[in-house]
Amino acid sequence: MNICWILFRCQFATTFESRKQGFASSEDYRGYIASKKRYFYGIRVQLLSTTDGIPVEFVFLPGEAHDTRGLKALPLNLPPGSTVYADAGYTDYQAEDDIQETEEISLAIMRKKNSLRPDQPYVAYLKQHLRHAIETLFSQITQRFPKSIHAVTMDGFLMKIATFIIVHTLESALIV
Repeated sequence: MNICWILFRCQFATTFESRKQGFASSEDYRGYIASKKRYFYGIRVQLLSTTDGIPVEFVFLPGEAHDTRGLKALPLNLPPGSTVYADAGYTDYQAEDDIQETEEISLAIMRKKNSLRPDQPYVAYLKQHLRHAIETLFSQITQRFPKSIHAVTMDGFLMKIATFIIVHTLESALIV
């Protein structure tokens, strides 16, 4: 049985304004967005979804957390024989081997050019194609957000973000 799941992360940047408010002022919440070459204060959401774009599992981590920490934080309650696609930020060869051995779940991680385990060109193309679906899913979830999310505490902020993810999941899974 080969079920494909897609793992990705996103940053819900609360900008420097929220640092003044206090609930994301710790350096633990200071993360770096490499693609934009900028820092932010906030959280990262590690999300596992089906290839159809239905979120299945998610976990919140502070902004400074590395992607491999998110991979280890997710329960990965998947059937044996599943394949999880992820981008190059999740490269951790030991974790890949451990998950394959214990859970019988294979991790198909996009490889960097200097990878110790390079991909064949057709495999790299497949992974890149699935990455586009992930970016679409993330934009669908963030499209639901208001211009600003008012929250007094970090728990309140996380509850609101979780609500948006759950609403998207219910609409994706139940509306045909």
